[in-house]
Amino acid sequence: MRLILSILLSLLSGFYGQQQDSLVFAKLDTMLTRYTDAIALESIDVKKSESDFLITSVSDSLTTQHIALWLYDHYKESPVMGEEAVAIYLWDKWFKPGTVQMRSEFERFDADLFATFNRSTLLGEKAPAVSMKNPCGRKIVIPEEGTYSILFFFDTSCGKCKLEAQLMPGILEQISFPAKFYAVYCGQDRKEWRKFRCGFKVRNRHVKIVHCWDPEIESDYLRLYGVMSTPRLYFTDTDGEILGRRLEIESLNEIIHYICDYYGQAQK
Repeated sequence: MRLILSILLSLLSGFYGQQQDSLVFAKLDTMLTRYTDAIALESIDVKKSESDFLITSVSDSLTTQHIALWLYDHYKESPVMGEEAVAIYLWDKWFKPGTVQMRSEFERFDADLFATFNRSTLLGEKAPAVSMKNPCGRKIVIPEEGTYSILFFFDTSCGKCKLEAQLMPGILEQISFPAKFYAVYCGQDRKEWRKFRCGFKVRNRHVKIVHCWDPEIESDYLRLYGVMSTPRLYFTDTDGEILGRRLEIESLNEIIHYICDYYGQAQK
């Protein structure tokens, strides 16, 4: 498939340099869509390598730019967890040094911001340890190694946060392995935070609930965990490795069921 695509790109590149119309864009984008679909089940490293192959397969600078931008947009907005690592790779290798230009300075700034707020919590990375305060004002460091951890960054003024907070206890009740749930309050209203804590009840002996916040943002958790908006959900392994990032309730539930099955088999 690589050879066929390389030939097509070479043929299309010459025409693309002469005439940039919607037909050319459509043909090129269709080819890129088919190719990325074909490697969808490959590893992130393979997707990085294949992206480099596509970008370097043509000599025309306009075609190169279009391919690089298409791939960046595709992986940045991908619904597949973990594929944003490819977008950050493309930014670091091709766009940041200026080898390939982005469409505008605004998009360049946005790409830099996206990489800054996401690179430390990519799948397989070790979750950043940040210093927070518990409700009594005592400092704690989260997440703690030695146990599975769920980090829930929320704000009491966030509608989606409220919905997820209502559903979360039912999800946590299903856990049959040792875990800690860190409810990280991102707001500033102490009274609202207290009201949230009083109403958030989980009666599962396997799960320890830890409420914390960092009102002065001294830990830089917003950048480290990419909390540009709330809610944000992360799941880490017992050694702190990130197994799930920017999760939805449904995907968190799937991870929990998977770990429950794995833990149950290990206990036999």
